[in-house]
Amino acid sequence: MLTSARNQFVGQITAIREGAVNDEIDIALAGGDQLVAVITRESTRSLGLATGGEAIALVKAPWVILANPSSGVKLSTRNRLEGTVSAINHGAVNTEVHIALKGGDALTAIVTQESARELGLVEGGPVVAFFKASHVIVGVRG
Repeated sequence: MLTSARNQFVGQITAIREGAVNDEIDIALAGGDQLVAVITRESTRSLGLATGGEAIALVKAPWVILANPSSGVKLSTRNRLEGTVSAINHGAVNTEVHIALKGGDALTAIVTQESARELGLVEGGPVVAFFKASHVIVGVRG
């Protein structure tokens, strides 16, 4: 699957909680990390999602929020993934941060240079990534 989303995760659906309008989809990644997506009930049906099936989760890099694991930050985001900064690319305004997740997958975040500097991000350093369940786009192989 080719998309403009920098973060593409393949996993197994472990739970579907149905709502009146939206469903909550739990996706387990191969390395043990867990993702939660909130999508419309119609999307759940049209994609044929079922517990035990495979799903592809897409997350755009600018939707990822970063923090230091030791900061004690608590957010209302459903997705929290810990990892290590594997590369940092500084641009004119933003910084691209590549993260090796504890489960073995990789994640990319785009943050401002000021945020990267304030967080003290360095290659090899710990980092935690957050993103909202509503920012996860779910797909299946056709």
